[in-house]
Amino acid sequence: MTDWTETYRGTVPPWQCDVTEHFTIAYYFDRLEEAEANLADTLGLGDLPGIRRFDVRFARELRAGASFHVESAALGIDDRGVRLGHRFVDSANGEVVTWFDETWDTALTPTQRGAIEGRLAEWNGPAAEPRPEPTATAGFIPTARGRVKPGDLDAAGHFALNAIVLRFSNSSGQFGAAIGMDAAFMQQQRRGFSTFELTVRVSGALPVDAPYLIETGIGHLGNSSLRMIHVMTDPRTGAEVARIGQFGVNLDLDARRPARWPEEIRARAAALVVHS
Repeated sequence: MTDWTETYRGTVPPWQCDVTEHFTIAYYFDRLEEAEANLADTLGLGDLPGIRRFDVRFARELRAGASFHVESAALGIDDRGVRLGHRFVDSANGEVVTWFDETWDTALTPTQRGAIEGRLAEWNGPAAEPRPEPTATAGFIPTARGRVKPGDLDAAGHFALNAIVLRFSNSSGQFGAAIGMDAAFMQQQRRGFSTFELTVRVSGALPVDAPYLIETGIGHLGNSSLRMIHVMTDPRTGAEVARIGQFGVNLDLDARRPARWPEEIRARAAALVVHS
């Protein structure tokens, strides 16, 4: 397999769209998990343990009724693990709308390495841009809290990736309300938060009925943009489970273009900017 291979094909149901009127980011990860498992079968990788990292770039919206497919490939291997790529493609016109650059920090067996070597594809997506990360969560505010439900589990019995991202999506709504971008503002002003870039790191695992806590701060505040940093921990131990850097814009839902933050929202957001 020296080229990309199709690993998923489907459509966007209306009930999986959000208040921004496009495909909710958690459901990208739901489809990604299917694509990833199909790629792992093709490469003979099985279920890989270890820390996972994703650099995601949303180039264009997928809206209700859109048809799309996912193409995946192994991109590289080294002593630290394996790098995989996934691209979401608009099936109607062949345009790549979203790029996933994924790495696993895991030890590969000689058999697994042999299955990948000689079958590597070239990454032709955007290069990941380094973003500063806070060294602590001082100044973060709580934005989500709950427990892992049976329906949240993946095939290995752990808190599934798409369920984790869905909790982060919910926490961004809580955070928006904290800075004044609440439901009333979005409905009256026809605004929404549109994500164009994600950095995701999953470093732990939670079993069913385990509690979780998400706290959020701001890593960047621009004229119309905002980068939220969400950190999920096990509140019993304080151990980090996952974190997301969510970069997006205040979107005018009618013009489908970024709009400047109102001064009141900007002032409230500025108080929550954290130092890296």
